[in-house]
Amino acid sequence: MASTVIALGPKHEPMLVDAIERGNATVGDLDKARGLVWTAGPADFPKLPESIEWVQLSSAGIEEFFTAGVIERHPDVQFTSAAAIFAPTVAEHALALLLAGVRYLPEQILADSWRQQEFLPHIGTLRGATVTIIGAGGIGRALIPMLAALGAHVIAVSRSGRPVPGAVETLPVNRLGEIWSRTDHVVVAAPATPATKHLIGAEELAALRSTSWVINIARGSLIDTDALVAALASNSIGGAGLDVTDPEPLPDGHPLWSLPNAIVTPHDSNPPQRRVAAFADHVAANVARFSSGQDLIAKVDRNSGY
Repeated sequence: MASTVIALGPKHEPMLVDAIERGNATVGDLDKARGLVWTAGPADFPKLPESIEWVQLSSAGIEEFFTAGVIERHPDVQFTSAAAIFAPTVAEHALALLLAGVRYLPEQILADSWRQQEFLPHIGTLRGATVTIIGAGGIGRALIPMLAALGAHVIAVSRSGRPVPGAVETLPVNRLGEIWSRTDHVVVAAPATPATKHLIGAEELAALRSTSWVINIARGSLIDTDALVAALASNSIGGAGLDVTDPEPLPDGHPLWSLPNAIVTPHDSNPPQRRVAAFADHVAANVARFSSGQDLIAKVDRNSGY
């Protein structure tokens, strides 16, 4: 029986070649392939021959492929993303940002003198705190046990509202308005779609507590940046930990760089040295499933936009 041919492009990482072969397939030319593992963005996406049945994308967030019309142009092709495969690393980063904020670390790290009495009133704890995670996908589910281990109570918000393991409560997204006055902190882990743009704006930020930290490891568009800057500048919330921003990259001189209650990391929660190996394992699993006619992992939902 002939091996399934999978095209790989444009980066022929040896680890990905090995992953395709581990999935019992052969790396070959696009015009002879049934599947494509695509390792770049939408700008250079090739014209697909009729033989292509499946495309594996290398990122978890694929809104750019929708915006560019790549997925719409190929209605008969099954697309899969890298959703959830980077979840533990990103969840770890989210926890680091939240802990740094709650423990008032940014100010203490910058201090050049012993200011204990000044700092002590600002130092909090996650023990007994309520943390709301907006988006109960791979990252959210990976973060829940990390928070639980520190004694925090988690409210999960998902599209369906079905119970999420480890969360003390799960709410559907249409009840999101209930959480702002009930929660101590918020972690944004939802996909970027037209429906989630500026999910957190001035009204939502105003309903949070003066000690609340907002953590975003999803996409910058989910938070209204101008509203966030205003809330941080007025100290109406405790602070924000942002691995993603809008705009991104965040320009030099932007107010978020100088606000003392903002922690900005340059979208590095999933470092490259971890990314390729995790993606390779995902590719191997999906290639094996595709070759044997099984359901694929992380299938793209065209209606939902992710």
